[in-house]
Amino acid sequence: MNNDLILLGHGSGGRLSHQLLDELIIPIVSGVPSSGQNDAALLDSVPGRLAYTTDSFVVDPIFFPGGTIGSLAVHGTINDLAMMGARPLWLSVGLIIEEGFSKGDLRIILEDMRAAADAAGVAIVTGDTKVVPRGKADKIFITTSGVGAVEHDLPIHGANAQPGDVIIINGTIGDHGIAVMAGREGLEVGTEIKSDSAALNSLTAALLAEVGGALHVLRDPTRGGVATTIKEIAQQSGVAITLREESLPVTTAVRGVCAILGLDPLFVANEGKLLAFVTADAAEAALAAMRRHPLGAAAAVIGTVTAGSAGRVQMETTIGGLRSVEMLSGEQLPRIC
Repeated sequence: MNNDLILLGHGSGGRLSHQLLDELIIPIVSGVPSSGQNDAALLDSVPGRLAYTTDSFVVDPIFFPGGTIGSLAVHGTINDLAMMGARPLWLSVGLIIEEGFSKGDLRIILEDMRAAADAAGVAIVTGDTKVVPRGKADKIFITTSGVGAVEHDLPIHGANAQPGDVIIINGTIGDHGIAVMAGREGLEVGTEIKSDSAALNSLTAALLAEVGGALHVLRDPTRGGVATTIKEIAQQSGVAITLREESLPVTTAVRGVCAILGLDPLFVANEGKLLAFVTADAAEAALAAMRRHPLGAAAAVIGTVTAGSAGRVQMETTIGGLRSVEMLSGEQLPRIC
């Protein structure tokens, strides 16, 4: 028997399950002593409203330049809470592991989850582990849920974009999608491209502190990229949006790979970027606050909201014309998160 491999018995609920939990998963992810291990976590009450989210991660490959499925799962769930203006507090983790998966790889993933949560000031408080037969999954899938406190009364949501708002992004686009694709396909791109996967809660907290009620919308442009997210907001809010192509921050490496493969960076996934819609008079302060933050050094104004046809998104191109921007059609890069 290879003691480094996950067996079906590790998901049985019996001795092997307890060994996996007690010797590997719980010590790394949460450190909860055996006396505190129950069927649910007891959470302290917090002032204000609660935000709750859940997400599943099936990224392929599970290790990619700039991250792993573990860090990505934590970052993604934290960011969904942060986009509601919430302060992320607690996470749960569900692991679906394929029989034969390496315990060594599992350890790396768990350590990345714990490191990502600790860096963001968030606790992993509960979870579950299941094992499925070989061929019934692809190495490991992770489902994470999160709870956060909304400690203000500001209406920060996708239906609150208003004519006159300025749209700011905190950095370059397309890094995550291209990094994952390069890792999956073994592409030698001639330069280093890393995922931008990161927890954005400290950045959103800085924005809230700086501009408060002038902040109308926060959204992280993950699957479908910036274009799809912008289109969703335009439809939710019943407004029109104009983007400026020359203002979109894209690294030379990502732009080059996209050109070779016929991809548009505007539709490529991000995992450490946010779109902030703020009033015009607060745009300069919001941009400065972003640029003071380590995750916002390359922040840029990329567009504006108008009172035109509801749901219409246009791009001012670098050659001077306007083109329509629609949602991503189909799956440009599958299993990107």
